Amino acid sequence: MSAYSGRNAVITGGGSGMGFAMAELLVAGGARVVITGRSQATLDAARERLGENAVAVRGDVASLTDLDTLADRVKTELGTVDALFVNAGVAALTPFESTTEEAYDDLFAINVKGAWFTVQKLAPLLSTGAGVVLTTSVANVVGMADTSVYAAGKAALRSMARSFSRELLPRGVRVNAISPGPVDTGALDATMTAEEAARFKAERVADNPMRRFGTPEEIARAAAFLAFDATYTTGAELVADGGATQL
Repeated sequence: MSAYSGRNAVITGGGSGMGFAMAELLVAGGARVVITGRSQATLDAARERLGENAVAVRGDVASLTDLDTLADRVKTELGTVDALFVNAGVAALTPFESTTEEAYDDLFAINVKGAWFTVQKLAPLLSTGAGVVLTTSVANVVGMADTSVYAAGKAALRSMARSFSRELLPRGVRVNAISPGPVDTGALDATMTAEEAARFKAERVADNPMRRFGTPEEIARAAAFLAFDATYTTGAELVADGGATQL
């Protein structure tokens, strides 16, 4: 029997990067997966690669209407959910002096509001024993220049992991967080200039004890452990950062 045979999972931000790696790992292990994202083209490509055990639903987690649509589709396609990966998010540099209200609101709408309401809308579908995994970041424990808005949002998610754990424990649902360090998913190149991305990557590698970026597949395996195997763990944050915040 495959590792995740008979299991159902939902992954927000599952069309690319770490979210896609999570979906690929679970589908390969026999799970049925619903992935979400804002780009239909990206979702179509991901669905093609994942095969018939994956369903792609376009939507913006910052939109409660889209989240209601997602919950309805998940109920139809899966019935119940064994693992929810709250992974959708955006990363953007926000220099203190020049950050606009619009940039601030956009980051919080997706990274914080979107995560909170994703859990609220899908909680009724979570099975007893289900695992919820929030994607945080090492930015929530270290001070990095030009990331204060992003870091504050990820710190909010860390807090949510604890609060949601208390809220959902009576239903037999565990909530934990995966905290990735530097992982080269291509997101930096999409949100920064080539010069900014190259400088940021070089700084992260130089500061990392392992002297490298992590891979999306490494983060996926850690997240899957929290969702399915860490059955006596809730409210915790598992750090997968090459030792950057630990050594």
